[in-house]
Amino acid sequence: MLRLLIIVGLLLTVLGVFSLGYQGITFVTQEKVAQVGPVSVSAPQEHTIWFSPIVGAAALAVGLALVAVGVVNNRNRV
Repeated sequence: MLRLLIIVGLLLTVLGVFSLGYQGITFVTQEKVAQVGPVSVSAPQEHTIWFSPIVGAAALAVGLALVAVGVVNNRNRV
């Protein structure tokens, strides 16, 4: 159980650092602009998924807390 707590804490910590560092992912898709008969015209369209810095900081804080609790409780069990 404590090992799972540490693993979840590490994952949240990594996701929090990633979210604070990048703040968003941008990708491009091809959007159909016009179609006349068999001829179609498409244009690239950028889309951005934004990461909230508040959520990133919260994930980082909770992740570090979970790792700390897991490590302290694991030392007390031994």
